[in-house]
Amino acid sequence: MKVCICGGGSLGHVIAGWSAAKAKGQVSVYTGRPGKWASDIVVDTPEGDKLTGHIFKVSDDPREVVSPADVVLFCYPGYLIESTLKRLKPFFRKDAFIGSVFSSTGFFFDAREVLAPDQPLWGFQRVPFIARVGEYGHSAHLLGYKSELKVAVENVLTEEKLSFVEFLSEWFERKVTLLDNYFEASLSNSNPLLHPAVLYDMFAGDKVYDRKIYLYREWSESAAELLIKMDEEFFRLLEVLPVRRGFLPTILDYYESKDAASLAAKLRSIPAFQNLEAPMKQGPTGWVPDYSSRYFSEDFPYGLKLICTLAHEKGVPVPTLDRVLEWGMSRIQTLS
Repeated sequence: MKVCICGGGSLGHVIAGWSAAKAKGQVSVYTGRPGKWASDIVVDTPEGDKLTGHIFKVSDDPREVVSPADVVLFCYPGYLIESTLKRLKPFFRKDAFIGSVFSSTGFFFDAREVLAPDQPLWGFQRVPFIARVGEYGHSAHLLGYKSELKVAVENVLTEEKLSFVEFLSEWFERKVTLLDNYFEASLSNSNPLLHPAVLYDMFAGDKVYDRKIYLYREWSESAAELLIKMDEEFFRLLEVLPVRRGFLPTILDYYESKDAASLAAKLRSIPAFQNLEAPMKQGPTGWVPDYSSRYFSEDFPYGLKLICTLAHEKGVPVPTLDRVLEWGMSRIQTLS
């Protein structure tokens, strides 16, 4: 099997190195900086192992690495997906499975718009690894695994979907479950609700702070109330989409909370989130939002906007989501 990893970020490094070290087929990398890559990538694992994977070819020429590939895996942030699909479209084999390591930033929607209607598509609901780059193009850190992976596969027969899921299970050495459709892969990430809710609560009205504040540790009850309203509107959208009932828990159920007060307390208490700072920078009169942060540049235009667009297409009123999105997009546009 010939695999092409597209993108040289943390996940691109880890998946390429790990896959090559585990002999998961012929692994190539498509990146804009091929000269910075070694032919061997060293990946250290949570078990203390050091895996060395030999990359078959690293190139910025899609004819060399994309055209031969049976399977292509995008490891890109949302803002790069559409443009990269358009650039690589002429080089994809018609029977190649084109996929994304993460589906909630619009991969399936962009791919269905850009690519041929019969192009096989696939995408993970959640990323398979927690990853960090060590030395760019030379080493990476695999910090954690998902115990089970869920994936959507589109534009092929059921038998081919099941065969591809079996291939993914062997590739990532994990149980892989086939989702009913791409909506279930695309709409399962809570960040497009969580982050816009707390950012709106913190910064709407052009608030200025005398210090940098913590994103979760200082989560307010008003932010929790807003999040609950946004989640309720989101679930009204799910009711009209072809998804399995109960495939996602509500935000209150997920965080084992009963109201805004208990939800805020829960979010403030999560150990892994304690040191996450709000996206801020120092201005002339104090600390203000940093609208160039990925909390803004990803979660508003490539997360929340997708939800609102779907709701409008389906005729589902989402006034709270619209208000938060309009605010976030207006802030981002001040950068241009």
